[in-house]
Amino acid sequence: MDKIRGTTANWENGKLGENPDFAEPSSAEDELLLDAALELKPISIRMPVRLIKQLKIISAVHGIGYQPLMRDILSRFAQAEMLTILRQHAEQQALEASLTDEESPAARQLKDCA
Repeated sequence: MDKIRGTTANWENGKLGENPDFAEPSSAEDELLLDAALELKPISIRMPVRLIKQLKIISAVHGIGYQPLMRDILSRFAQAEMLTILRQHAEQQALEASLTDEESPAARQLKDCA
């Protein structure tokens, strides 16, 4: 077999890395090390079959796996929700601060008498 140059294009088009004669499954220890390095945790989730099929179609169009696509979708959603929560919290804090800054009717009466 002729040697294939180790280029990004050859990895992406499958010339490298997809020949079963030169590939072997990674060990459980290697999987754990990889997950730790990437800060990933395997989980189990039940999803509608139709949704999985849709995600696989979308991921194929974008040239990525459906699980990385799902991670990206969930990450974007979580970031957007965190921003929404932080904005709501900041608005609540600002409202509470503006209410405590306002003078009470009794404080205004005392000022008027002085």
